[in-house]
Amino acid sequence: MRVALLSILSLFLWACQTEKQHSLDEFGSMDSLIAATPDQAPDWMKEVVWYQIFPERFRNGDPSNDPTPEDIQGGYPGFVPANWSTTPWGHDWYRPDPWFSDAEKISDWNGNEIAHFGQKAQLRRYGGDLQGVLDQLDYIDSLGVTAIYFNPLNDSPSLHKYDPRHWHHVDRNFGPDPRGDAKAMAEEDHADPDKWVWTAADELWLEVIQACHERGIRVVMDYSWNHTGYNFWALNDIREKGEESSFTDWYYIDRFDDPDTNIDELKYQSWIGVRSLPEMRETERVHFDRLQAYEGDLYSPSLKYHIFSVTKRWLDPNGDGNPSDGIDGFRLDVAAELPLGFWREYRAIVKDINPRAALIGEIWWEKWPEDMLDPSPWLQGDVFDAVMNYRWYREARNYFAFAPDTMNPSSFIANVDSIYVNVEGPKRYAFMNMSASHDAPRLATSFYNRGEYKVNTHPSADPFYKINKPDSATYGRIKLFLGHQFTFVGAPQIWSGDEMGMWGADDPDCRKPLMWPDVSFEIEDSHPANLMRPADSVSFDHGLFSYYRKLIAMREKYDVFKYGGLEFIPPTQDLNVLAYKRFTGDELAYVFFNLSENSMRIPVPEERRGIWVVASPGGRMYVEGDEVGVELEPMSWNALVRLKSDVVESGPTQ
Repeated sequence: MRVALLSILSLFLWACQTEKQHSLDEFGSMDSLIAATPDQAPDWMKEVVWYQIFPERFRNGDPSNDPTPEDIQGGYPGFVPANWSTTPWGHDWYRPDPWFSDAEKISDWNGNEIAHFGQKAQLRRYGGDLQGVLDQLDYIDSLGVTAIYFNPLNDSPSLHKYDPRHWHHVDRNFGPDPRGDAKAMAEEDHADPDKWVWTAADELWLEVIQACHERGIRVVMDYSWNHTGYNFWALNDIREKGEESSFTDWYYIDRFDDPDTNIDELKYQSWIGVRSLPEMRETERVHFDRLQAYEGDLYSPSLKYHIFSVTKRWLDPNGDGNPSDGIDGFRLDVAAELPLGFWREYRAIVKDINPRAALIGEIWWEKWPEDMLDPSPWLQGDVFDAVMNYRWYREARNYFAFAPDTMNPSSFIANVDSIYVNVEGPKRYAFMNMSASHDAPRLATSFYNRGEYKVNTHPSADPFYKINKPDSATYGRIKLFLGHQFTFVGAPQIWSGDEMGMWGADDPDCRKPLMWPDVSFEIEDSHPANLMRPADSVSFDHGLFSYYRKLIAMREKYDVFKYGGLEFIPPTQDLNVLAYKRFTGDELAYVFFNLSENSMRIPVPEERRGIWVVASPGGRMYVEGDEVGVELEPMSWNALVRLKSDVVESGPTQ
């Protein structure tokens, strides 16, 4: 009761200080909204192939808007070196920047000495922007992907944008007029959504959305409602006004700033102790040794109103009730660290604006570094549509890369089955089946280093971690894995650049600028620990790109890989072969993976009449009498599809 009274009072006080009184009631009755929320994922989430873009490292389409020292003030490490400048796109990744000397003994704003490459790399900017995305939409379309997940676009001083100055504006350096946007934002009333302006970067983002939709590509934005940035507008208001600020209940404030000193003494709780990520206050703050789903809500009604208003801004930009001009959903960062009560309200708001919008939760670690969360509490009908399927990737990597050890088909099947025990069937089809991402080693490097998936997977933690270009055997295993990813239940995800053949260790190395064919790259021969390493030329892998295109086209052509049921074929003990079938009422597919050193023929194990075709790139089949099957070379895969009866297509008939 005390919490409820405080929340009502804080909302009243906040509303009285604005020209127009705003409240959550503007979004309708919450109980009725929750009751009316669709409980299943939109159908399109089962059909798409995801492409993840990290805007700062995607493409520099407009060098005139590149960040300046002024733009990056307020981000880690808390200062900008003298003579700082953007880093050339083709710069040898580990070669030190001239503005950050190894001889300097400098500490970050937490008092930690800046000693290793990963810390210094946080200051790099390459100038990636939205014009770069627009310029390459034809490339993305030619790949065949049908949905883009954008890492945060928030106006922010960092390269990653999870530390916003504003949630409701796109980063000034992603648009054509950074100085004009900065001025417009400075003069705006951030607390009143009716007075929000549209900056040049905001308007360009709307153009990106429209251009994607014209190509049939869905668009999803990445937000973390768990924390803001060091210079978020509401936190700056608290710095200036102290206890008189209307936003003190948004955060866990431990100490207010003393205006009579030149030192910033504002202290607050922050996410995992990172000063640049102050956390939002909740009604029930529970600290877990092992993270788990928990009830509760955000403490401040005015904070929720702000979040809901930002959400509506991007779902229906012109506010006419037709969401076709807006984004198609949200990927929600560190979603397990916010209470379920908040997420239920959030879902109701989103689905009321656009019932076909996607809500995808980042549900990852239960206890670092061993245990991943069971996502089932977040997959109830009133929370998320899907989660990022890290658990599936860890098992698939283990099997196809023999990493961290060898796994036989029976163990793989048992481990994968255990992932879905508590997840209802239809939700599995909407899962975003991850490979690599901005938070983990690139796919090629992950397969090249056969240690743990996420622990010590960068040279600052392990100087002998392999950072050079992976060998051909590694890329061969990747093709096997991709065959599984594109024929399995769930929507495949591509971390932009993996289709180009890029390599890189864990953050920050997975965030290298993309190696576009028209950009000249220096030979990569530097090592952050000054160790010897192979020298690598950096160039676009056209063959791998073509392979991705073929897989995407295969999945688009055969509905069985999007909607079909799944049944594993019991493995033969003396064969290292993984096999499963996918099936709908009209189509049947068999998928085989040979991880042995032996060539073999395997017949399809049931009714063989009908039209059979090879679906997999480079696969081969055979027909002998009544027998139809696949030919498998060592370390290869194959997929056969029996077409529905009314389809006429060339291929063996039995």
